[in-house]
Amino acid sequence: MIALVDCNSFYASCELVFRPDLRGKPVIVLSNNDGCVIAANKEAKALAEMPMFQPIFKIKKFLDDHQVTYFSSNYTLYSDMSNRVMNTLRLFSPLVEEYSIDESFVDLSHSSTTAFHSIGTIIKSTVEKNTGIPVGVGIAKTKSLAKLANKFAKKIPEHKDVYVVDTEEKRKHLLRSLKVKDIWGIGKQHAEKLQKNNIQTALEFANMPMAWVRKEMTVIGERLWRELNNEPCLHLIALPEAKQGIGTAKSFGKKLTDYSLIEEACSYYVAEVADLLRQQKSSASKIEVSIQTNYQNVQDHQYQNKIIITLDSPSNSTIKLTKEALKGLKQIYKPGYRYKKVGVNLLQLVPDNEIQTNLFEIKNKTESKEITDVIDALNNKFGKNKVKIATVGNREKEWALIKEHRSPRFTTQWDELLTIGRKS
Repeated sequence: MIALVDCNSFYASCELVFRPDLRGKPVIVLSNNDGCVIAANKEAKALAEMPMFQPIFKIKKFLDDHQVTYFSSNYTLYSDMSNRVMNTLRLFSPLVEEYSIDESFVDLSHSSTTAFHSIGTIIKSTVEKNTGIPVGVGIAKTKSLAKLANKFAKKIPEHKDVYVVDTEEKRKHLLRSLKVKDIWGIGKQHAEKLQKNNIQTALEFANMPMAWVRKEMTVIGERLWRELNNEPCLHLIALPEAKQGIGTAKSFGKKLTDYSLIEEACSYYVAEVADLLRQQKSSASKIEVSIQTNYQNVQDHQYQNKIIITLDSPSNSTIKLTKEALKGLKQIYKPGYRYKKVGVNLLQLVPDNEIQTNLFEIKNKTESKEITDVIDALNNKFGKNKVKIATVGNREKEWALIKEHRSPRFTTQWDELLTIGRKS
């Protein structure tokens, strides 16, 4: 059996862990630069016409009128809280597949009991006790059924966020209760095709002839059909596959015309992606740098461009990657524009132990693995970016994302730890 454990309103729940005074009240989380609503707790979702994904400046009056508390996105906090949830799940199984930041598949095949509802309830209560994050638990023989069981557990209040598909009757009841569009892996195009063929529920899809499914929905649809019919096809992945590309592109807190500030932002982002590159023990063969203005502002002159630089040999050195990225940035930058965003992508990644070196490449000692390891060790010990290259500069506040409503990074920064004091 497999459990799908999904955190409820994860971003908002992370904020509520440290703000118990807001429990039972509407809470939302905003996107980068405090742009729009990207997450909401159940109280916020219950508001009539809750304007999800709407720009904050358009709905501020609505939020204030309904006494909605809003937070800037705090991804450092969310990532750490996610790790705590995942570590708790590993108490129940040696095999946990982290499917996303807020959900995981947990292998329960080793369990010596068939009381899976009790196991699901214990998982739910333990995660909430250890982390403060409420979760839903769906348990079934296949990943696809577990995913639907999780959705059903949250949909029906009597289930108390736990549902187990351990009989044929429960499987049919589950599939009969959910629409085709609710099936994990059914996209809009296939959902429309099924509905045109009068297939409305998940059970009706599961009862379709396999030959029709294979013909109309290829092997992916067939695999999904088999999963819904209790035949495991999607196996748990203990270790995620190494990414084939790593990148980031973030808007500035304000439009920039000063090249030196854009250079600092670019250097900062290179350091971020290079760190992720080393974590998966890979090196990049190419680096792409992009720059663009704000196309939403019709009063500004518009410009965007990108460039791909091929390295002499693959590298994961922040110093090397930054040097090459800034060469590219200088080539595509044009003065006279108000820039909104710079992006960095590392491409054609290869494992560190499979690097094909260049016989004629001149090695630079500052780009060596030894220097990189020392910098990483110092930053791991004393905190992110305590040691950085000079081009990152110290003017982050002049280009960084707007985070006027960001909560403290309670779990990762010593100077932002939650403090409790006695009132005098």
